[in-house]
Amino acid sequence: MTLSVNTNQPALIALQNLNKTNDEMSGVQTRINTGLAISGAKDNAAVWSIAQEQRSDRSALSAVKMSLDRATSIADVALAAGESVSDLLTQMREKVVAAKDTSLSTSSRTALNADFQGLLKNLTQVINSATFDGANILNGTETFNITFLADADAVTSITLNLQNLSLGGTINTLTATDSISTQTLAAGVLTRLDATLSAVNQAVGSIGSQAKQIEAHNTFVSKLSDVLETGVGNLVDADMAKESARLQALQVKQQLGAQALSIANQAPQIILSLFGSGS
Repeated sequence: MTLSVNTNQPALIALQNLNKTNDEMSGVQTRINTGLAISGAKDNAAVWSIAQEQRSDRSALSAVKMSLDRATSIADVALAAGESVSDLLTQMREKVVAAKDTSLSTSSRTALNADFQGLLKNLTQVINSATFDGANILNGTETFNITFLADADAVTSITLNLQNLSLGGTINTLTATDSISTQTLAAGVLTRLDATLSAVNQAVGSIGSQAKQIEAHNTFVSKLSDVLETGVGNLVDADMAKESARLQALQVKQQLGAQALSIANQAPQIILSLFGSGS
């Protein structure tokens, strides 16, 4: 090897190796700081792109879950009101049956009718109060069945059907003017009340079935979101145990590289000794 004061090839090689070690150490430190083996497209474009798509789907699932949570709340409020309506109808039936007793005095029949009228008003109040976030599926204010997001692409949906339990409807055939002040009126009300009670129980059961479906799908969406998060982690997360071991190895390698560069830089000193021996 030629000795030269202009070119020190061993020092250049040592410097290149030291720079390479420094770059590797910088990468390890970045992975340790971020916890990610792939934090940008420069690290691995293909894997980063896949991870970004999965992150996008998981983010969209958050909106789906929010929609399903709203559906659950609307259904739960409707169920609570529907069950209360069924209980009120059962109480009303007791009053109506009692009003068919021919031996009742006028005052007793008047008291029964007053109780019946009070239950009718209470029923209407319960139905109108069954509102969550502006939605009420029991009082007829909604025009169409309510649909909620079911997937990350907003292609499929889950529907919560309207069940109008208001007085004078197709399900609840009782009216606000119904009276049991006479045996004949009580008999007519009882026929419609029995049909209404059966129809209301069926409607509330339908809401319960749909609420169960919404709850099951909401659980699935939560699990799917967790699976996507795990999948992204498998793609881009750094193995911290390996990174710790790699960091220690690089620290030693960096020290050795610096020592090698120091030795290589001392090589030109041999030239001085050559010239010094001739003086």
